[in-house]
Amino acid sequence: MFGSPLPARHRPFDAVLARAGQIILGKDGEIRQALACLLAGGHLLIEDLPGMGKTTLAHTLARLLGLRFSRIQFTSDLLPADITGVSIFDRVTSEFRFLPGPIFAQLVLADEINRATPKTQSALLEAMEECQVTAEGQTRDLPRPFFVIATQNPAHQIGTFPLPESQLDRFLMRIELGYPDRAAERALLTSGSQRQQADQLETAFDAEALPALQKEVAGIHAAGPLIDYVQALIEATRLNPSFQHGLSPRAGLALLAAARAWAWLAGRDMVLPDDVQAVLPAVARHRLRSAQGSGFANREDIATLLRSVAIP
Repeated sequence: MFGSPLPARHRPFDAVLARAGQIILGKDGEIRQALACLLAGGHLLIEDLPGMGKTTLAHTLARLLGLRFSRIQFTSDLLPADITGVSIFDRVTSEFRFLPGPIFAQLVLADEINRATPKTQSALLEAMEECQVTAEGQTRDLPRPFFVIATQNPAHQIGTFPLPESQLDRFLMRIELGYPDRAAERALLTSGSQRQQADQLETAFDAEALPALQKEVAGIHAAGPLIDYVQALIEATRLNPSFQHGLSPRAGLALLAAARAWAWLAGRDMVLPDDVQAVLPAVARHRLRSAQGSGFANREDIATLLRSVAIP
């Protein structure tokens, strides 16, 4: 064990991981990535085929963490005001009254985000970056903690609008759930709908303590050689001819934040190279586009990148 043990306050997250694993079968690694994203103060993008459990994962985390939950179903006719809210005239007071939209929640599920038009997609930009929305000429703060889980269907499916790089960059991590293994699928077929079980989950964590916990995670120690390693990885993406462009400074900060959260979930008070390697695919793949024009970086691209950089 490197470093000193963390306080016992991380133990409720062990219960969250365990209970979520009973709902999202065979996906413990993906659940841990989602929690790391939340602890790092970022937002999560899940891309996969319909029916893989993306929505169930969001519901499960909201229930276990005690977060006020809101779901926005993105469609081609969805308008920005449908997300942020509108003002209506109150005849009693003879004044306009603002009706908050579904974005005013602690965990917002932006379901099938790439089925909405770019104009509507952009309504999330300010909320995700600044934790506030501007509507009717007035800026309003969003509740804390504020966490967006967006799902999107593969780009080749009919009726999708690809998210621009500026929107993708707002997501700290992008993951895929994929098909369950044979044992997990057997258990799923035997037990029936996991969504109903998710609705019956009891809260395992006090949501009010989450902002302080995120601050604690941000303070996890990263030694100088570890920072050198992160910087070397970032520089390698900029020099690699396989990519159109390398990772930005903001991507480097995202990588380090995610690695700190991964270390905290492992019960350590310092970041190791293993933590950086564990989160790099989820942090980098949607930020690196192939130079051959074949889409974003794949797992082999990231594996090659990791092999090219020496571990301190």
